[in-house]
Amino acid sequence: MAEPVILSMRSITKEFPGVRALDDVSLEVRKGTIHAICGENGAGKSTLMKVLSGVYPHGSFDGEIVYQSQPVAFGSINDSERAGIVIIHQELALVPELSIAENIFLGNEPRRGLAIDWDTVRMRATELLARVGLDEDPDTPIKHIGVGKQQLVEIAKALEKDVKLLILDEPTAALNENDSQHLLDLIVGLKAKGVTSIMISHKLNEIEQVSDAITIIRDGRMIETLDIADGDVDEDRIIRGMVGRTLGQRFPERAHTTGEVFFEVRDWTVQHPLSAERLVAKRSSFTVRRGEIVGFAGLMGAGRTELAMSVFGRQYGTWLGGTMHKDGKEIKVRSVPDAIGHGIAYVSEDRKALGLNLLDTIKRSIVSAKLSRISTAGVVDGLQEAQAAEEYRRSLRIKSPSVEHGVDTLSGGNQQKVVLAKWMFTDPDLLILDEPTRGIDVGAKSEIYQIVRELADAGKGVILISSELPELLGLADRIYTIFEGRITGELRAADADQEMLMRRMAPTKGDHE
Repeated sequence: MAEPVILSMRSITKEFPGVRALDDVSLEVRKGTIHAICGENGAGKSTLMKVLSGVYPHGSFDGEIVYQSQPVAFGSINDSERAGIVIIHQELALVPELSIAENIFLGNEPRRGLAIDWDTVRMRATELLARVGLDEDPDTPIKHIGVGKQQLVEIAKALEKDVKLLILDEPTAALNENDSQHLLDLIVGLKAKGVTSIMISHKLNEIEQVSDAITIIRDGRMIETLDIADGDVDEDRIIRGMVGRTLGQRFPERAHTTGEVFFEVRDWTVQHPLSAERLVAKRSSFTVRRGEIVGFAGLMGAGRTELAMSVFGRQYGTWLGGTMHKDGKEIKVRSVPDAIGHGIAYVSEDRKALGLNLLDTIKRSIVSAKLSRISTAGVVDGLQEAQAAEEYRRSLRIKSPSVEHGVDTLSGGNQQKVVLAKWMFTDPDLLILDEPTRGIDVGAKSEIYQIVRELADAGKGVILISSELPELLGLADRIYTIFEGRITGELRAADADQEMLMRRMAPTKGDHE
């Protein structure tokens, strides 16, 4: 017998100035199930969950919400939490300087009289951490644990609030495969204990793995809800509902053979910025050929990003040694302007914090990394600026009516295209892409894959860092694996599979001595 309905959202319509974000959307979630919501960036998934959780209060939208058989009118997120609905946003709501325990009970601290009862805080925090499978001292500052563990802290916070309906917005977007699987197992475990979950995710394989039902939203409208028990639900079926068409081959075919080695790093060694005894890059050596996509695979904390940032103008840690060569000659790259001057570009894994100024327009963002291209005597030529930005808006299919719009108005996939355009505008010979498809939908991913392949086909060298092994295997020509700051292997992508990469990403003691 089907489980009773815990949530009904009926004919929800939400408008912003000039935009109808949700148009007559209805959603029904059964108690004790995992219900996935899929859709392209900007489809309205997160908006729908913000309506449910009171981020957008009752009265700011049309429609009705029925929760546990009762109509509800949440005026704030506090109202929904008191009812047992807890939302965990993609941007985690944790205070880095506070401890794990302080974050779990922030704003809801147990008290003894007027003072916080710290003994109870630590004891209950320890119990909650055990429930989510996190073996950490509750006094550890949040900034000292990884993103995967921070996600578990967020779930511990939800359990402390006696959660009945848990909403997770892209919970595994920033996690590697091991941490993602641990989190998915935890969500399934909570289901067994009666906790209902709504999960927004672009990782369709994960949705298939854990979901009981999948609701697809496209352009602010509910397209359909698929029941996994009925069968005939696979990634192609979900993608067709999300984008209104089949995507065909997920990864573009190579149109050429790679050229000669033009970029090389030898014995690159970098010290951690806070720990003198820790090396984040240990005598790392690698090469890139013209027209080649070179992948870097490693678990979270392995040193992929740290290596990339140090190569791009020594942005991370303290450089201790090693050389960099381009076109057979040693080059000195001591700063970001040096890197840009030598034809090196770097697309950060964090587009919002490091890739874009969210207060800027699309136009200014695209030209910002190399204003000299559109300047005379230090004065920016406004016409050239607009023409250059418009050219990239069209060629990369950035969904915005004008380059004068702010980048903060764009979906995640379109923001990522703006970051790519910004660095393509510098006309680099080597483009380093750090998690370029993190947190974006399959349609946008497909477009970015095509852009990357076109760059390689044009003779550029591309370094691709990704936590998604199928992405590396589908897009890269060669793949280096990294473990604890050391390059542990090099494989032709055509000869590799996920198991081979994992063995080199997490070698046993005997493998890397």
